[in-house]
Amino acid sequence: MQTTLKVQLSAFMFLQYFIWGSWYVTMGSYLATLNFDGVEIGLAYGAFAIGAMISPFFVGLVADRFFASEKILGMLGLFGGLLMFILPQAKEFSTFYPLLILYCATYVPTLALGNSLSLHQLKDAKTAYPQVKIFSAIGWIAGGVTISIIGGEKNEMMFYLAGTLSVVFGIYSFFLPHTPPKKVGANVPISEILGLDALALLAKPSFAIFIVCMFLVCIPLYFYFVNMGAYLGELNWPNFAARMTFAQVSDVIFLFILPFMLRYFGYKRTIVVGIMAWAARYFILDRSVGSTGDMQTAMIFAAILLHGVCYDFLFIAGQLYVDDEANERNRGAAQGFIAFILWGVGGFVGTFVAGKVMAANAFTQVDGTVTHNWQGIWIVPAIMSSVVLLIFLIFFREPKKITST
Repeated sequence: MQTTLKVQLSAFMFLQYFIWGSWYVTMGSYLATLNFDGVEIGLAYGAFAIGAMISPFFVGLVADRFFASEKILGMLGLFGGLLMFILPQAKEFSTFYPLLILYCATYVPTLALGNSLSLHQLKDAKTAYPQVKIFSAIGWIAGGVTISIIGGEKNEMMFYLAGTLSVVFGIYSFFLPHTPPKKVGANVPISEILGLDALALLAKPSFAIFIVCMFLVCIPLYFYFVNMGAYLGELNWPNFAARMTFAQVSDVIFLFILPFMLRYFGYKRTIVVGIMAWAARYFILDRSVGSTGDMQTAMIFAAILLHGVCYDFLFIAGQLYVDDEANERNRGAAQGFIAFILWGVGGFVGTFVAGKVMAANAFTQVDGTVTHNWQGIWIVPAIMSSVVLLIFLIFFREPKKITST
């Protein structure tokens, strides 16, 4: 049954995402108080994408070859905690940005290492891993709710909370089951580390269209993460960090619906619904700008609650599609490649464009405060998502087979 192990790994996932959820959503509102402009806020969110691009090299060249996973997780957690305590002292972008990149380069590898350790230790991973992984969503929710409770949505408390949690996470990781390096003494080619062995799949026209569309949809996708906290902060929306965790509640619900969607509607229709949800989310946010009172609140909640459809029907379905198209030889490479595109290159381009659009729609008031033309901001990703939807509808073809779920 491995009950003790499941509890141990569930607590690990909870802590790991508690850290992430305690600062990522609200960072934009905090940076706005430091008078960082839109480009700088976009670049700050892009630091996570830089971490995602560094992570495969770190995991493949160091973690998989020289050190036990639990020891690396422990050291990364402790070092990340130290960086989080230092980060609030940096009030200028020139010092804040490199520190944040360094932090992300320590945190992002823990995601891959944590997944790898869990899959290695669990005997019935297909059944047990989802049961463990659900606590990552609960941890993210805990992060947002805690930030609202302590009033840290616009101040440095978010980083001190994340730093404290990182130290706890680091210490806890040392007590995880021993997981030795998988490739001791192995000569791992760079192509395997980056997942470039999966490039052969691009010879399939539909797979190539899928990759292009996933990259393109990342550009409007990151408008939500870069701008949403600043938007709600500007509206003085109360306890917005806690309220935004309804997105993770939605995520959990639609994860249960996803297998039925794939079974009865296939990959194409499911992913189409996911892209449509992103377009709808931004059109709703665009309309919310001109609304007031309960109507505005309802629209913002609707945009937040669409998250499960946006994420699960697009990215989780996409990862399953990639797994279905790959074979045993290149399955790991294929997943590494899609992760590099989505969270690395796509994330960096998306956050940069979102920041540029935010900066282009910023206005300095007489008293020195900065406000934004939010309709001018939200309409851009709405149109972008619609264009990607059209491309996907026209050119993508449903694969002949689908993984039974």
